[in-house]
Amino acid sequence: MLSKVVALRHSTGFDSGSTLDYVYRNRPQGVPLIGTAIDKSYLNSIGWRGIRQRKIHVEELLREAINRLQQAGHEVRILDIAAGHGRYVLDAVQPLQDAIAAITLRDYSDINVRDGQALIAARGLQAKAQFVQADAFDRQSVASVRMAGERPTLGVVSGLYELFGDNGMVLRSLQGMADAVEPGGYLVYTGQPWHPQLELIARALTSHRQGQAWVMRRRTQAEMDQLVAEAGFEKITQRIDAWGIFTVSLARRP
Repeated sequence: MLSKVVALRHSTGFDSGSTLDYVYRNRPQGVPLIGTAIDKSYLNSIGWRGIRQRKIHVEELLREAINRLQQAGHEVRILDIAAGHGRYVLDAVQPLQDAIAAITLRDYSDINVRDGQALIAARGLQAKAQFVQADAFDRQSVASVRMAGERPTLGVVSGLYELFGDNGMVLRSLQGMADAVEPGGYLVYTGQPWHPQLELIARALTSHRQGQAWVMRRRTQAEMDQLVAEAGFEKITQRIDAWGIFTVSLARRP
């Protein structure tokens, strides 16, 4: 508990948006010397290095999708249904602000909504971006998202589905995204076919769900891609880290 990240994770859950944002920033903090040393060791674990690489890959494919939309003459309207603090989306669009018509970030957590709104304000994106509290697994709620009356053209779901074992829930969420995204639009989604610390995480760390054990659901890439295809998207390309832990894929809504 001398480490800031461990103390933070005990209060919000080790898989929460708040603590994931801390991992992205990757700046060890805590009680001098021992606390910061624990923090640095924790942040340097293989899983969190993979998470930071996943962020890079998400940003790469977001920019690729934005370029594809521009080339096809479509407006760029981004919807992220489980954004955490939204850092990876806002980092990706920062150099492309003129190309973005609208951004809607959503998350179930009021803490994430609050801190995400602060991050939007810090980036000066209030005119284009909004952050609302909502359920990523409510198909009708996801499907109904509109931005000034227009449908999203680029959907994002990162780091969510591996936290839940029920494929029915995942499919409903993806179907809601397919219902929302305009034909010709795109989806960026993540997968986790493997993780080297599954048992350690499950036995030692708690999740954001009322302190339950953090038990992750591995899906082979074929299984994840089948769910995306069943929802109505066609996969285009994929990225994966050097350790084979996290994938990031781009799909198109025909």
